[in-house]
Amino acid sequence: MRYWNGVRKDRSRRAQVIFTGSGAVQSAQNRLQVEQEEKRLEAPTPVWRDDLQNHTFLHTIYCQDWSPSVGLSETYDEDQLFSFDFSQNVRVPRLPEFTDWAQKAGDSSNIFFDKTFCQEMIQEIGPNLEGQIPVSRGIPITEVYTLKPLEFGKPNTLVCSVSNLFPPTLTVNWQHQFSPVEGAGPTFVSAVDGLSFQAFSYLNFTPAPNDVYSCIVTHEIDGYTAIAYWVPQNALPSDLLENVLCGVAFGLGVLGIIVGLVLIIYFRRPCSGG
Repeated sequence: MRYWNGVRKDRSRRAQVIFTGSGAVQSAQNRLQVEQEEKRLEAPTPVWRDDLQNHTFLHTIYCQDWSPSVGLSETYDEDQLFSFDFSQNVRVPRLPEFTDWAQKAGDSSNIFFDKTFCQEMIQEIGPNLEGQIPVSRGIPITEVYTLKPLEFGKPNTLVCSVSNLFPPTLTVNWQHQFSPVEGAGPTFVSAVDGLSFQAFSYLNFTPAPNDVYSCIVTHEIDGYTAIAYWVPQNALPSDLLENVLCGVAFGLGVLGIIVGLVLIIYFRRPCSGG
């Protein structure tokens, strides 16, 4: 951006030089000199600019009359990085890999300013709009899947994904064989494009062939409940998975050797003809 601004400023300055000439010939000569200088200074568009992609970092703070009364989510291309614990005044990483970034996030005074502003807006404007505009509601859509490829007897994590969530207030409960399960991690709520929200809940477990897990999501505004079930499907035994991976790696290695030998023989063959 600095580069293109600089070019615009240079062109404006040169245009003034053109119009300050004392005669038609002098003006024509100045114009020719300026055009030649512009061609010399005009840099071609770098090739790497063609490969640039747009990315979105979304910093969203919300407040409401329901629980939680205030929340913050920071997402990158709709993948949540952090939430914020207002009681402890710290960012909370969604995944362990983001812990270092959360500690380096810096001053949080702006976050508390936004929180106060949001709550004051609700108190001042909310009563005046009561009954004047329709109340928005989203019907939660729930899905359960494993975080890693399924292998019986090896620790894994179940993910309960909730989309189309609005307002962002919900309760998530887990069941195993239709009995309540304790030990689920915190529920992370994040904003997405279109003024909607999504949520994730995580449950560590060790899968077994006859498992039946369910994620029960209750939207606290209207009491709507969505249930998603998970049962093991297409699981590979650990030994079989290791054998398959070793076989694939061995096959690729043999194929690479064959291709290498063919290329060596081809390029070392003497050329025929005149």
